[in-house]
Amino acid sequence: MISEAQFQKELELIISNAIREDVGDGDHSSLACIPASAQGRAKLLVKDEGIIAGVEFAKMIFHYVDQNMKVETFIHDGERVKHGDVVFHVSGSSQSILKAERLVLNSMQRMSAIATKTKMFVDLLEGTQTKILDTRKTTPGIRAIEKWAVKIGGGENHRFALYDMIMLKDNHIDFAGGIPQAIVKTKQYLIDNNKDLKIIVEARNLVEVQQILDAGGVYRILLDNFDYETTKKAVAMIGNQSLTESSGNINETTIRHYAECGVNYISSGALTHSVYNMDLSLKAM
Repeated sequence: MISEAQFQKELELIISNAIREDVGDGDHSSLACIPASAQGRAKLLVKDEGIIAGVEFAKMIFHYVDQNMKVETFIHDGERVKHGDVVFHVSGSSQSILKAERLVLNSMQRMSAIATKTKMFVDLLEGTQTKILDTRKTTPGIRAIEKWAVKIGGGENHRFALYDMIMLKDNHIDFAGGIPQAIVKTKQYLIDNNKDLKIIVEARNLVEVQQILDAGGVYRILLDNFDYETTKKAVAMIGNQSLTESSGNINETTIRHYAECGVNYISSGALTHSVYNMDLSLKAM
């Protein structure tokens, strides 16, 4: 996984690029009618229900735009909210509040939707040993905040990107000439390049599960599109030799059944690619 310093850098890049995109050479709507000396206050109003996420990120945005802005928080990341709740007050330059407004709302609406969906899956897994994972099926440019939202919702992060973990999927395996060849080449690559990266390998059937076990040295085996019975057989075969992960078209109806097969993890791209933004607004006070 990436370091805390790397993650912080990703967050800073998201903010700086988003402000560049949105503000350009100036917020001329505000500059045209609001004096530079004007001070104001606004509240973050919830018009929906679910798990709030992005409060700490919003503080980063406000402080990036204007270090003198102050945020008074009433509801924190990961807490459940309902229609009419006020999450925070922000005070400071009226121009600065308006400059930050859209980025704060866009980010928090998206993050809250992801956290809410993740929490739903976490609740469905309650009482099992299985943990929910996100994937790389994220919105380009804002992966860091989407994965942060998964954590806020109680889930866990899969690899962040292509560089922090080895994941040999069906195309890698086919291009490499098969599972044994792909794993051997990967181990040698890590040695040659002095890299310490965990290896995950995708299996499409029980024959491939056995090939992965025979090769050894694999951190986690991804059981791709297995049915329940085959998943149970694969978990029994693998035992303690590797961790296990189920993936592929798993939804709120099927997730509990896969967990009860004994897998350690279930990964779902739907946590980040299939959510409806929470309705939030920033209102002047």
